[in-house]
Amino acid sequence: MTLAMPIEPAANELLSRDPFALLLAMMLDQQVPFEKAFGSPYELTRRLGHEPTAQELADFDPDALADIFAARPALHRFPRAMAGRAQELARIIADKYDCDAGAVWATARDGAELRARLAELPGFGAYKAQITIALLGKQLGVTPPGWREAAGHFGEEGSHYSVADIAGEDSLLKVRSYKKQQKQLSKERAAARP
Repeated sequence: MTLAMPIEPAANELLSRDPFALLLAMMLDQQVPFEKAFGSPYELTRRLGHEPTAQELADFDPDALADIFAARPALHRFPRAMAGRAQELARIIADKYDCDAGAVWATARDGAELRARLAELPGFGAYKAQITIALLGKQLGVTPPGWREAAGHFGEEGSHYSVADIAGEDSLLKVRSYKKQQKQLSKERAAARP
């Protein structure tokens, strides 16, 4: 299966076939537009001149990697911090999963184990782990037993809650509308508190 997000087709193709690139995109998906986060692994590949492996990034000179992330246009709003986090992610994949990012989900017994594994990755936590499970299940056919339950409400069929539901411009607008509504509700609840 190939992702069909409203980003550069080559970026979709990379994310669809390279589990490490997909985990990197999910890690970068914070405090930047979705397009930036999910396009940055492809841009990193272009800057390096090849697709980096987890081992390569784990062993990369930290200052040099930070410079690559910071080169204009930066790969993230906080390029140096995210370069460090990317290197931390790469080390975990290299050390714990023998450089095979796909093993994070391929060897998980069930959705609960997958959620626990993802939540341990830098920049993830429980919430992002659920979104990642929903993305894997809904768009890439990774469906270990109990995956929908492990994904929480993000696993609901027909929802438009997160990046897991973005498969084109129309669904992107629906997800952004949902997030805007949630933000407004949070503001209203905060204002109503004594």
